[in-house]
Amino acid sequence: LHSGDYYLFESDSEEEEDVSVEEQKHRRQTAFQLAYQAWVSSAKQALRERQQRQREQRLERERQQASSRASGDGEEAGAGTSQVEEQELGEEAEESGTGSDTVQRILDILKFLWVLCLAMVDGFTLWLNMLTKQYVDTSTVLCDERYMLTHNISQMPSREPMDDQLSQGSESPTLETCLDETDTDIANVSGAVSAAGLEEISKLDGAQGCSSTTLSSQPTLQLEAESRASRRQRRSRTASELLSDRPYCIEELVQSREFYSTQNRLLKLLFALYNVLAAHSELVCYFIIVLNNVVTASVISLVLPILTFLWAMLAVPRPSKSFWMTAIVYTEVMVVVKYLFQFGFYPWNSVRVTNMNKNDPFFIPRILGLEKTDNYIRYDLLQLLALFFHRSLLQRYGLWDQEGPLEEKASPSSEQEKAKKEGEEMDAGVFELDDNTPEPDQEAQTETDTQTETQTDPEQSQSAEITPEPPSPHKEQGKRKGLLRFRKRKTSNKDTTAKETKKKKKAKVKRSEEASKKLKAFGEKLKGFFVSVVRNVYRPPYRFFRNILHAEYRAATDVYALMFLTDVVDFIIIVFGFWAFGKHSAATDIASTLSEDQVPEAFLVMLLIQFSTMVIDRALYLRKAMLGKLIFQIILVFGIHLWMFFILPAVTERMFSQNFVAQLWYFVKCIYFTLSAYQIRCGYPTRILGNFLTKKYNHLNLFLFQGFRLVPFLVELRAVMDWVWTDTTLSLSNWMCVEDIYANIFIIKCSRETEKKYPQPKGQKKKKIVKYGMGGLIVFFLICIIWFPLLFISLVRSVVGVVNHPVDVTVTVKLGGYEPLFTMSVQQQSIQPYTQEQYVTLTKWFGDNAVAMQFITLYSYEDIVAANIEGSSGSVWRISPPSRQELIKELLGSADMTLRLAWNFQRDLSKGGTVENTFDKHSINLERGNPVRADLALLLEGNRTEPVLVPHMFPNFIRAPNGAEAKPVSQLYEGNEEGYQNVTLSLKRDGSLEWWDISIADCNTSSVACKVLRMDIFNDKVSPPSLGFLAGYGIMGLYVSVVLVIGKFVRGFFSEISHSIMFEELPCVDRILKLCTDIFLVRETGELELEEELYSKLIFLYRSPETMIKWTREKNKD
Repeated sequence: LHSGDYYLFESDSEEEEDVSVEEQKHRRQTAFQLAYQAWVSSAKQALRERQQRQREQRLERERQQASSRASGDGEEAGAGTSQVEEQELGEEAEESGTGSDTVQRILDILKFLWVLCLAMVDGFTLWLNMLTKQYVDTSTVLCDERYMLTHNISQMPSREPMDDQLSQGSESPTLETCLDETDTDIANVSGAVSAAGLEEISKLDGAQGCSSTTLSSQPTLQLEAESRASRRQRRSRTASELLSDRPYCIEELVQSREFYSTQNRLLKLLFALYNVLAAHSELVCYFIIVLNNVVTASVISLVLPILTFLWAMLAVPRPSKSFWMTAIVYTEVMVVVKYLFQFGFYPWNSVRVTNMNKNDPFFIPRILGLEKTDNYIRYDLLQLLALFFHRSLLQRYGLWDQEGPLEEKASPSSEQEKAKKEGEEMDAGVFELDDNTPEPDQEAQTETDTQTETQTDPEQSQSAEITPEPPSPHKEQGKRKGLLRFRKRKTSNKDTTAKETKKKKKAKVKRSEEASKKLKAFGEKLKGFFVSVVRNVYRPPYRFFRNILHAEYRAATDVYALMFLTDVVDFIIIVFGFWAFGKHSAATDIASTLSEDQVPEAFLVMLLIQFSTMVIDRALYLRKAMLGKLIFQIILVFGIHLWMFFILPAVTERMFSQNFVAQLWYFVKCIYFTLSAYQIRCGYPTRILGNFLTKKYNHLNLFLFQGFRLVPFLVELRAVMDWVWTDTTLSLSNWMCVEDIYANIFIIKCSRETEKKYPQPKGQKKKKIVKYGMGGLIVFFLICIIWFPLLFISLVRSVVGVVNHPVDVTVTVKLGGYEPLFTMSVQQQSIQPYTQEQYVTLTKWFGDNAVAMQFITLYSYEDIVAANIEGSSGSVWRISPPSRQELIKELLGSADMTLRLAWNFQRDLSKGGTVENTFDKHSINLERGNPVRADLALLLEGNRTEPVLVPHMFPNFIRAPNGAEAKPVSQLYEGNEEGYQNVTLSLKRDGSLEWWDISIADCNTSSVACKVLRMDIFNDKVSPPSLGFLAGYGIMGLYVSVVLVIGKFVRGFFSEISHSIMFEELPCVDRILKLCTDIFLVRETGELELEEELYSKLIFLYRSPETMIKWTREKNKD
């Protein structure tokens, strides 16, 4: 595969015509191009160029109209138009010269905005007209034919079928804006009239132009017939081709169309919207039927959607009259039945029964659709209105009574032969009759088959099947013998008796034979009757599915992309609305559920089923399996309707009409059914070439294609599935190579088309608004990324941060490893926020200390709280006598001991922050010889009653940061720990109960404040819950995890650009794109050897820089 050489490029022709460039020159300027032109130059310049372009187009139209006139008249018109142009230019120059520049600039901008708005309206109207072009052209042709019928324009009968009638693509119901001069009878047959007569009119006018004679003044116009040779060369043409090729014109109709073309923009937009509605009236009916079923969700409303998906949408070439009559009659019956069951005398319509079954999804009247409700037939009447509107359109153009394609009816003999052939095929494929069946019966069955195809009354066919045969001669003879038999007198002769016995035996044998023949004939008749009944039941579905799978005319289309899009939307609905498909499930987030390592069963099953259907649909699409797709469609339609309307309400115990997520999922699935039925009816495309997003080269397709490639594993999964289910000689790696080359070439092609569509003038510097708009944003983005951690932490503390005061403060004093001496906790009532006066007092107290003031100014009074801790321990000191003696012994000994003061602050995480408990401790080392040890020993022995003084033990200023360590504020103490407050410890006794008291030393014992330990806590602002995941990393963590990762990603855009210049800076990639398309094409046609050769050519092209340069030159350059 990699053995390519230069010989592969020797046969390539370098002179290729580019027709698309010529077409783009005459293309109308869009609103986006006008805005881009104003962006590049100025609003005034854009308006001038637009006016100049409009003048050129107007002149070109006038030249075309004046081509048939005399040369002198044309010169006068040209001179007149030139003078008008000069006058307009002079007026513009005068207007631009007057007034100040600022006012003129504002007026130019306002005028440009108005022109831009008008251009957008024109573009939208043009887009709507493009959607309905086939419909409008068909309407115009039928309007001309109706005009001919109205004015008695006759045409010569042709011997062969009419060729110039509308093709299958233009058989949709149409409506035009023409003269309302027709009668109902003429309108009913206008759809069957051939358009060949419209072409034959031109021969009477000659080869010059079109006739301006009013055709209504002529009672009859004889049309010449074409020769047989020319008629054989003719083919079926569309309405657009008929309109473009016709050499005649009808003056009144031309004037009518000119009148509508001269209307204002608003009316043109309304006409375009109405044409869209009328052209897609069939889809409007389908939409209202589905909407009625979604809202009603009952058994009687479920019939029409299923018939729509499995009958109307699959019918070739269009839904028959039988379906529309069935839908109309069924809707009318449904309205009447619902009305009859709205009376209150029915027991299930009482208030008590209704309230009792208010939330029961399987309440019998509710599930049947007969429940008494307000506005019970609102959507039914809307559905009936849409059906009658569509019926009126079909009747207007003769498609109401037209069954099958618009073709000339064949002769009766050919119809009988065709019907007989079909009957023989079905008999051979389904029924195997016995060989002993008599020939008359077979002929009767054959005649019956022929009759069932032509006649419409089934009762006549059944009566023809069971008509009794004429009696045979043997039967008549037996009857006569039975009637003429009489008794004879007995004789005594023995011979006479023997003869009579023999005759009796012979008569019995004959009667038994006749009875067996009668039974056999009756059995054959009964068998033929049942066979005919089975055939009558079997033949319509057989023909229906046979027309689907073996249609004579098939306009292959490709709507798999839209089907895949609807499946993706359903997939997203399941992911984010899984709670609506399970029992006892609330509207929770799937992320929180999965974070707890819990996978709901209903969620998993639905995801797997949805994903499996997407894979199966892709496999059927790649293999082009029409029968498999039809079976898959039938299974999905019945399965999903059974699940959504019966199984799901039973599982969720909620009515379908009250489950919005299920309704949305079902509606999107109905769109999928519509697209799938359209795909089945039209057939799979014969060639699947590339990705569906690469068909057009514009910004939208490029954006969607890039998004498609960013989805994890989607590109790889699609490529592997395509390789598995596509016949190819390439290996998987070679296949992926071609896909990657094609994707890159498509991106380059989009860039080149954008450059052509929005050109940049040469030698023009970039505007400041572009440089500062684009470059300034990039600079700002990079600066924000560099300083993001510092800015984020600063914003958290100053702007978006929240104050989270402690809700619990606990202080504990421990001596060595023994039972805690003191434990006290205070809650919110003892934790008081600072007031403005207290904050001012604090700043005055430390006003001379610059370091302390620097720390205090970082906090406002709202960030500081004062925790008032009671001096008496909140718990009794429970120490055993042996431990007490051991503690006294240790205090009097020589080993070192530690006195610890620990504090713990608890926050409410719901208000913000990432750490709930903040704690720390202060330890005092009691060495040997420390007087505190001896005093505590005496206090424990009971030989001392005075409190024991412990110096520098209690820090009253604590900082509570975002982390877990709440350390004392060293800036507010002189000499660090030496600035801590002195406290006194005393042991209180009440009988056998003991507890410890702590108070501030050097304080008036009578004062209440001395018995309370005051602790001022400085609280750092914490991040809100929405930003907690980032604030938890800290400054260094953010630099490592965010800044470096984004920097590596950004560096990839600006580094190693030179290595990809050869494959990205390609002036013209049309030839490479065509080579990739050729690989796809020969693969689809089965030319696998040629596929290998083209792949070798593609690989060699990327290996040869010289050939790449030659192949990517502009086509108009040598």
